[in-house]
Amino acid sequence: MTARSPPAFPDAASPNRKGTRVDRDDTTLRVLSTSDLAGLDITLADVVDTVEQAYRTLAAGRSDNPRKLTVQPADGHSVSYAMLGRDGVRNVVAFKTSYKHGLDKGRDEQHYYTTLTVYDDVTGLPVAMMDCSRIGSLRTPAVSALLARECASPDAATALVIGTGTQGRLALPFLLTTLPGLKRLLLSGTHPDGIAAVRQELERHFPGRELELVTDLKAAARDADVIVATAGGHTPAAVEADWLKPGATAILVGHGLAPSTLHRADRVIATSEAQMRVTGTDMADADGTLPAVDLELPAAISGASNARTAPDQRIFAYNSGLVVTDIALGHRFAQLAADQGLGTEVDLWR
Repeated sequence: MTARSPPAFPDAASPNRKGTRVDRDDTTLRVLSTSDLAGLDITLADVVDTVEQAYRTLAAGRSDNPRKLTVQPADGHSVSYAMLGRDGVRNVVAFKTSYKHGLDKGRDEQHYYTTLTVYDDVTGLPVAMMDCSRIGSLRTPAVSALLARECASPDAATALVIGTGTQGRLALPFLLTTLPGLKRLLLSGTHPDGIAAVRQELERHFPGRELELVTDLKAAARDADVIVATAGGHTPAAVEADWLKPGATAILVGHGLAPSTLHRADRVIATSEAQMRVTGTDMADADGTLPAVDLELPAAISGASNARTAPDQRIFAYNSGLVVTDIALGHRFAQLAADQGLGTEVDLWR
């Protein structure tokens, strides 16, 4: 694949960029709620470009993305993450927290809270604190779409999404954004509301595109050039390595791929090898081992190396997310929110 020029970002690198600084003292913080962010309109292409720029900046050594911290009780009923990063183009520092409770229960009984707090590293003032759920719901499928763009065979025509939860619902629209040549769109899911939501999002972003609901996962996997597995932990779906056609790309976001797709892959690509070794332990072999990663996504996006080096390679790609992508997208949302006067100013430090 050829190197791509970095996308342009209005105001992203300017010390006077609009929307991130307001005339206030250092005791106030703009708080953006779930409803504030829900009202912001942003295109899928804007999201992809913002996330891609974050990877390019990281690959250039201008951003910092330390390894995440994880805390989990012995019985596994909850999990917590803390992430810190710095975006060297936007000149912002941010902290992200993530806490999920009820992993031993059904989806409706779980509790999930995630926040992002952004500070301007030029003025030293806080930019905003926001609910990070919408950011994650957009960032993650955008990363999967970038992985697909870098890893898929040049003639990829069929995409299969496994799962209809938060990540599954926008997976196909984002894939079509980075791989507009896809012709068949397959979905494996069991929840009627989730299936309806996938159809709704596809129609909203790409009107008229047909969605095929599959019942034979093995047959669907054998047809697919790109598979994005987004299912929850309780899914019985598990695509095996010998189901994959030559040249297939299998992207793991949640669940839906068996460990064999990783261990028997011709190439392993990850957003971050270090993070895969923290969050991907369920894909380890009987000895608790994960194979080495051949290439990380930032290097592929920057053009330093190609993710795919032969047409028939079966590629496994691991999407664990990097906080620099949350920071870039969160900062973009903060710009849009400030432009519209959204959010609540809180005298947090007074």
